[in-house]
Amino acid sequence: MVSTDTVIALATPAGTGAIGVIRISGPKAIEMVTPVFQSIRGKDLSKQKSHTIHLGHLIDGEKSLDQALVSIFKAPHSYTGEDVVELSCHGSPYIQQQVMQLFLRNGCRTADAGEFTLRAFLNGKLDLSQAEAVADLIASDNAASHQIAMQQMRGGFSNEIKVLRDELLNFASLIELELDFSEEDVEFADRDQFKALLDRIQNVLKRLIDSFAVGNVIKNGIPVAIVGEPNVGKSTLLNALLNEERAIVSEIAGTTRDTIEDEITIGGLGFRFIDTAGIRDTKDVVEGIGIRKTFEKIEQAQVVLYLMDSNEVCNSAEALQNLLTEIEKVKNKHPQKPLLVIANKADTITSKEITKLKSQIPKLLMISAKTGEGVEDLKNQLLNFVNTGALKNDETIVTNTRHYDALGKAYESVDKVRSGMVEGISGDLLAIDIRQALYHFGEITGEITSDDLLGNIFANFCIGK
Repeated sequence: MVSTDTVIALATPAGTGAIGVIRISGPKAIEMVTPVFQSIRGKDLSKQKSHTIHLGHLIDGEKSLDQALVSIFKAPHSYTGEDVVELSCHGSPYIQQQVMQLFLRNGCRTADAGEFTLRAFLNGKLDLSQAEAVADLIASDNAASHQIAMQQMRGGFSNEIKVLRDELLNFASLIELELDFSEEDVEFADRDQFKALLDRIQNVLKRLIDSFAVGNVIKNGIPVAIVGEPNVGKSTLLNALLNEERAIVSEIAGTTRDTIEDEITIGGLGFRFIDTAGIRDTKDVVEGIGIRKTFEKIEQAQVVLYLMDSNEVCNSAEALQNLLTEIEKVKNKHPQKPLLVIANKADTITSKEITKLKSQIPKLLMISAKTGEGVEDLKNQLLNFVNTGALKNDETIVTNTRHYDALGKAYESVDKVRSGMVEGISGDLLAIDIRQALYHFGEITGEITSDDLLGNIFANFCIGK
């Protein structure tokens, strides 16, 4: 996949802006820019030092396209490891188009999605997990996902894997050496030390694998389903959480017939709230479809908010009993899923009634979606459902499904090695399982890759990065 082409792409978003940055990378990057750039101080661009910036005009024949700043980064001290030139032009789409066409005519090729970062990986500037973190960093939309991407891009995850792989590789070499002296029946690898290493590797792998449960929801947002009977204020609560009129609110029961979703950031974490159709028996075909979707969203959600009408429950023993039955059904069907029971319209009942309700429903949260009372308490409760201990301690958190899969396979291979040692299997069989574990470690950092894998990973990047 190593390319000797010189590639070009717009590194800033398309459209009108103050500045548009065009990035060129490849062996002829500086050579291509030199003849079309006129420095205001008469400098020869090809003779300038790396990491310098020059002001001048971009010229197409007799025509001046723009006054621009040209930044030079010479190989290997650049993002891609190649010669890189970045042109900071004025942010007119017309100017950007004219400059791009000028270089395309002169032999540049339009960069593929993620090609600059791919070249950085192929030239040893980043390992594969760090390269993937670049895409995560660009996509991060809250403090938590930004922190995780930064930690991974700095090499935190890579370093943990590299240390484990190097230690395992050292013992693998000793066991392979034993095979060369099999007739002498000697042991170069201390079996007790090796067992201790395998235990430590498994502990680290398990911690990383377990972190995926937190990492995945942080990266993609924590889905929260708001459920309950019709007209208890689910849409009003969604609007209060989002601080905007996102869902239609009316006195008519069954107003919401389809799910409505939107995201907000709470305490640096992304939460995706899902307003669902009210649960009730209905003959309305459309409303019935919406209610079926409600149960589907409960399945998909990480957290369920069960909303009830304080007035209705306080004034009817039957309504209270039906509510308790429904809550128990949800708990029994989803025992591992956090369920928060919320009494809405708390501003319409007395403090005595509130006390009575709380005595009948443990951990009940009182709110008024209409006035906003208790909404901040709800947000704090939601944060408690997410284990952010690892995040606060700046520990490595796995967010990538490919990494999670490779870690799981590495764990299984290490477990086979450990079991093989207990059973006393021969060194040649032991070596096979060790090599398999090393292979999966290498998959994560990119020491072992295929063109198809790289193509799939970098296809998800934006053009210009």
